[in-house]
Amino acid sequence: MSQKHFKNIREIIYQSCGINLKRGKEALVRARLMKRLRATGISSVTEYLNYLESSQGANELGLLIDVMTTNKTSFFREAEHFNYLRDQVLPELNGRRLRFWCAACSSGEEPFTLGIWLREHLADIDSRDVLILATDISKQMLEKARRAVYPAETMGNLPSSYYQKYFIKLNGQRLGSYRVVDNVRKMVRLAGLNLLESWPMKGPFNVIFCRNVMIYFDRQTQQALINRFWEMLEPGGHLFVGHSEGLSGIKHKFRYMGPATYRK
Repeated sequence: MSQKHFKNIREIIYQSCGINLKRGKEALVRARLMKRLRATGISSVTEYLNYLESSQGANELGLLIDVMTTNKTSFFREAEHFNYLRDQVLPELNGRRLRFWCAACSSGEEPFTLGIWLREHLADIDSRDVLILATDISKQMLEKARRAVYPAETMGNLPSSYYQKYFIKLNGQRLGSYRVVDNVRKMVRLAGLNLLESWPMKGPFNVIFCRNVMIYFDRQTQQALINRFWEMLEPGGHLFVGHSEGLSGIKHKFRYMGPATYRK
């Protein structure tokens, strides 16, 4: 892959979804691009780029974005946010309808964690109006989230009581995997969404999670997203970002409440 090819791929990805493939990522991009060349049976990068622009390659851009994005996630990742929700957010939402948005949900661990957590801490959960919107640009990751099946080795050290209450142990070909129970899955609405494009939902949300995503965007894209998240939150609503992110250097109206935690 030449530098010209890298520049072309970088521009396509940036214009499509805002991900900034920085210089120095050439080897990573090449390795991931080769997966798509093998899958399509195309022998050269030049031919592949032409295919992307053709009518026959109409669905290929989404598959390229899939392979170029990093989808690292886990159950109860950055647990401090859930402790903050328990101690500071839920008491203020007593009796109210609950609207949460996981803006880049990957394979579903984050929204299902939120569903489990709400069931653990709200005794009246089944009588409340609760919705967790979970969106992602990756069709592949959304399909995994819809299946809601996770190998045991990827689930971390969840309390044994959680396995008993919120997961079904599978047998047969999926031996060693667990499926999220229906009463948690029904709390989550999965949908495809490119954060750079228009958002069909109107809000307002009580809480938005957009964690470990903005590190892949440049400052201009980060600024635009933060402004849009502000508009989507109700007054007093909260935004959680990844602990490696923060809003330093971004103009915003949020109040800083703690590490990676902001309030409108």
